[in-house]
Amino acid sequence: MSVRVPARWIIAAAVAVLVVLMAADTEYRTVETAAAAAPKKFDPAAFGAQNYQAKVVPAVQAAAVDLPVLLKALADDKEAAGQKYGKRQGTGPYTFAVKATGTAGEAKSGLLPVTVEGLPDDTRVSLQIGPAINGTALRDAAGYITFGQFTNQVEYADAATALNDEMRAKLLDGLDTAALDGETISFVGAFTLLTPQTVTITPVEIS
Repeated sequence: MSVRVPARWIIAAAVAVLVVLMAADTEYRTVETAAAAAPKKFDPAAFGAQNYQAKVVPAVQAAAVDLPVLLKALADDKEAAGQKYGKRQGTGPYTFAVKATGTAGEAKSGLLPVTVEGLPDDTRVSLQIGPAINGTALRDAAGYITFGQFTNQVEYADAATALNDEMRAKLLDGLDTAALDGETISFVGAFTLLTPQTVTITPVEIS
């Protein structure tokens, strides 16, 4: 005579087996292990320190085109000049790495005007000297920093600000801009094209 096992016993046994299997397959993490496995929070200051001097400055220096050559090319064919000399993501404006030699003027409102020979008379060239350094030219001109490397737009913008901050600390904090008035200087830097008549450059080198 067969013994009939109540259905509720079978269900209870199945649940017990399932619990044992789940427990065997579960990885228990300590607080330290869980913290190490979590995505690391973006640190703008660390990004700037790791990238500016070691990567961004050499990239801008290597890509820099003579400013008079670039502006002539832009006047001849803006899109062709952008493709040849510039960098951009998507359909935004091109960013260019440039170099030139000229005569520095009087620094005003965070800008150092520079008169560069060989440019149209209506072209105004200035170097950003702070204290506020605006824009994303250093980030974009480097060529290797893309939006896809960051979690969101805020981090991408913070990366640009961090590079500007690092440039100010490394290049501008010890620079006597008042002493440059009337002097011949050479510079390397980057700017984002808004209009060829106003060229506002974020420098990485002034000598």
